[in-house]
Amino acid sequence: MRFAISIFFLLFVSTFVKAQYTVHKMINVGYVYQNQSFGEVGGKLMFLKNDDVIYRLGASALMGSANSDFAIMPKLQADVLLNFEKNVDFYHSYYFLAGFETTNKYLAPKIGVTLFGILDLTGGYAFPISDSKLNGKELKGLNVNFTLNIPTAFLHDMLK
Repeated sequence: MRFAISIFFLLFVSTFVKAQYTVHKMINVGYVYQNQSFGEVGGKLMFLKNDDVIYRLGASALMGSANSDFAIMPKLQADVLLNFEKNVDFYHSYYFLAGFETTNKYLAPKIGVTLFGILDLTGGYAFPISDSKLNGKELKGLNVNFTLNIPTAFLHDMLK
């Protein structure tokens, strides 16, 4: 319950952040390996003031098979994208990424790289939350994510 209250507080505070930061919405699809293979579909909000530091918050659903049974898990994530190269636009094509993701089964800090903030490759280590298992399968250890983030403004312009 405390976790849900924290998320709602973060979303409430983010409405005030809008005054200083530009907010972009994105749809994300991807692949997650966490002792099982999962497909990921969801949405993210990207907050930026300048190109050096970008913040992202997201929520998505992980879908896959665990012990031969189909399973869906909710996932929340927060990322910080960093690139401090100055006065060179081409070097802002890549960012270093640090963040964390959590589901109802595990919490995983992660690091990685992103190309234009659109294509992410991250890795980390998942720590199980209490004794929770997914269809009898424990989800801990190496965590790998490959994600495509599609800005909704881009989709809107394409479909005009």
